[in-house]
Amino acid sequence: MPEAPEVEAVARTLRPLVSGRTIRRVQVRHSVAIRPQSPSILKKNVAHASITTVERRGKYLLLTLDRGCIAMHFKFDGQVLWFDDPKDALARHVHVDVAFETDKGTLGFVDRRHLGRVQWLAKPEDSDGIRALGLDCFSGEFTPDRLFEICQTRPRPLKLLLMDQTHIAGIGNMYANESLWLAQIDPRRQSDRLTPREIRRLHKAVVSVLARALECCLDPPPDFRNPKWWFADLAGMLRVYGREEQPCARCKAPILWIEQGGRSTYFCAHCQAS
Repeated sequence: MPEAPEVEAVARTLRPLVSGRTIRRVQVRHSVAIRPQSPSILKKNVAHASITTVERRGKYLLLTLDRGCIAMHFKFDGQVLWFDDPKDALARHVHVDVAFETDKGTLGFVDRRHLGRVQWLAKPEDSDGIRALGLDCFSGEFTPDRLFEICQTRPRPLKLLLMDQTHIAGIGNMYANESLWLAQIDPRRQSDRLTPREIRRLHKAVVSVLARALECCLDPPPDFRNPKWWFADLAGMLRVYGREEQPCARCKAPILWIEQGGRSTYFCAHCQAS
C-alpha cells in the first residue's frame, strides 16, 4: 500500500505537470472508483475547473481546484497515469477508471482491483477519512514531544499506534516495521511504557526511515507516461519487512513474524527485546 513517502513523491512529481491546467471534461469508465459519489456529481463539479496545485495529506493525494478539490486514495494498487494524447487514455488496451482531460493532456486514475477511490470535495475536511487524520508524519509538528504525548494519551501496542491514521497520518505497515527495527524497540511494547530516551530514539528512526523512503521514491521519480510504472523498488532499504527467518541485518538472529491487528509484523526478538 502506498504510504506517505510514495504519495509525497507522486505529489511532487505531478505538481509541475498539472498545476495551472484546466480540466475540459471527465470520463468515468468504472464508477466503482468514485463510490459513493455519482459520476454526475463528479463531472458537474470538476469539468472546466482549473488545477491550482497538488498536495498530500496522510496517504491522500489532493488536486486543489479553483473550486473544491479532487481527493484520491490509492489503497493497495492505485496509481495515476499521464497521457499526452487524450485518445490514448481511452484505448481499449489501457485500464483507466477515471480520466481527467485537460487542455494539455489527460490524467488517469487507475486501479485494477477497484479498491482505490476518487471524489470531488468542496473542501478536504468533507471527507470522513481526511477529517479524521492525525498529525502528519512529515509535518514539522511531528516532534519527540508530540510523539511522547500521543504515546502517553493513547496507550496501545506501538506498531498499531504508529499505523493508526487518526493519531499519526501517513505511516503504514512497512514503515512502522522498519522504524521499530531501527529504533530497536519491540512492536508489542505498550506505547505509554516508553521512556523519554526511547521516544527520542523512535522519533529519530521514524523520521530517518521516511526520509530515506522518499529519496528512493524520487530517484527515479514516478514515470506517469509509462503504463507499467510503479513506486520505486524499496527492497534495498528494507531491513526487516518481509524478511521472515532471514538473519537480522544488525545481530544475525532470525527475523520473526507475528500478526498484529490483522497485519504482518516483522521484528528481531534479540535486538528488539522488550
